[in-house]
Amino acid sequence: MLLVSSEAGGLLGAVPGTRPTPVADGLWAVRVDSGADFRRELLALQDRAGAALDLLGAAPLEDAELTELPGSTHFALLRALRDAAAGDWDTVVVDLPPLRDALALLALPAELRRYLRRLLPPERQAARALRPMLAQLAGVPMPAQWLYATAARLEEEFAAVQAVVDAPTTSVRLVLEPGPAAEDTLRTARLGCALHGLTLDAVVANRLLPAETPDPWFAGLVAQQRKHLDELHAELGAVTELPHLGADPRGLDDLARLDPGPAPDAPVPAPATEWTVEDLRDSDGILVWRLPLPGAVKSDLGLVRRGDELLLRAGPFRRNLPLPSVLRRCTVSGAGLTDGVLRIRFTPDPGLWPTTG
Repeated sequence: MLLVSSEAGGLLGAVPGTRPTPVADGLWAVRVDSGADFRRELLALQDRAGAALDLLGAAPLEDAELTELPGSTHFALLRALRDAAAGDWDTVVVDLPPLRDALALLALPAELRRYLRRLLPPERQAARALRPMLAQLAGVPMPAQWLYATAARLEEEFAAVQAVVDAPTTSVRLVLEPGPAAEDTLRTARLGCALHGLTLDAVVANRLLPAETPDPWFAGLVAQQRKHLDELHAELGAVTELPHLGADPRGLDDLARLDPGPAPDAPVPAPATEWTVEDLRDSDGILVWRLPLPGAVKSDLGLVRRGDELLLRAGPFRRNLPLPSVLRRCTVSGAGLTDGVLRIRFTPDPGLWPTTG
């Protein structure tokens, strides 16, 4: 098993190396150095754009003067995820940031690929041999070859990461502390995972206080925590429980104390996430696209049709969904949310559908 983390120390106590390092029998760890990753990628981009930058009279940046920018940790984690998946590991565990940032990070490769395709269409690269002539005819500079080469390289990198995220063997495990915010956290996790096609395979209730205590004030905290824990069990059917150690866990001894033992018999019941199109033309003259969105609230939903895409907003999440081919010849005629399933109605466009006679 390989543990991937961006923390310098944390649970393992010792600082893992930036290459996989053995820390216990069957357990390896690697630390993501986002600062080094940022400097390496920026300098590599500068080298590839060297000719264009020279024409502009740019003064090259040096490694020693570069300061990591906010958000670079996300890209470093994605590269580490790609590299770990390419290794010979039976299991890879990636320590992700808090929930919303984690879901945004996992959705990032697909979004960036969409941006690249819109801004630098791949089909335009076929005309690169004509660029000098087109530049003379148009009187404006055409995109440089290095820009398309960089876009192609990024597309390849993002596609490799997206393949890992979308793989059926990849899943999300939610760690939360039972309390007043636990229900909202679970709902947000289910909604975000469903919208982005991710599998939520387990929920871990962390930092559980000891059940027996003579202190009335402490007993009140325990009672509140147990109430929310019971609600999680009722909702999910199975929750992995981890005790509060009295301090933040640090080192392999604490890790052993957190061993929950055998996994619960019953898996976390996950709502169906398969998106299907129902053909109701014979009865109602429409087609219905069913999108399971557990936890979605009608007032927090937004839909916009743009070309062959559907721009869907659900709570704090957004996603651009390519329409199935059969729905591209239809117009959106309505939508409704019932029992956690969004049903979008499409009416066939008579001008685009073949007629029988």
